[in-house]
Amino acid sequence: VQLQASGGGLVQPGGSLRLSCAASGSIFSINVMGWYRQAPGKQRELVATIASGSTNYADSVKGRFTISRDNAKNTVYLQMNSLKPEDTAVYYCNALRYYPRYDFWGQGTQVTVSS
Repeated sequence: VQLQASGGGLVQPGGSLRLSCAASGSIFSINVMGWYRQAPGKQRELVATIASGSTNYADSVKGRFTISRDNAKNTVYLQMNSLKPEDTAVYYCNALRYYPRYDFWGQGTQVTVSS
């Protein structure tokens, strides 16, 4: 499975961005798609996941971020609204396969929230 993330950039506080993650390869084997982020000096953390229509969000982004997927395009999106400086991080697309268990990662896309 290959993951190609895009859509990062520089945005002012309160602004919006939409990240995209295009998946290719043996995507039929994937059970969960998600987004993680890693800020400088911090560990990588879960942002949001989507599986069979069920979504899960980190408390810090609930009500501001929305994860969705377009199965026809094999693409997962992360709509980020009301962005805050603390959302600044490299965002990584993730695909989880349950059996055999394996995590696939995209290359990361930088999101910077600053005035």
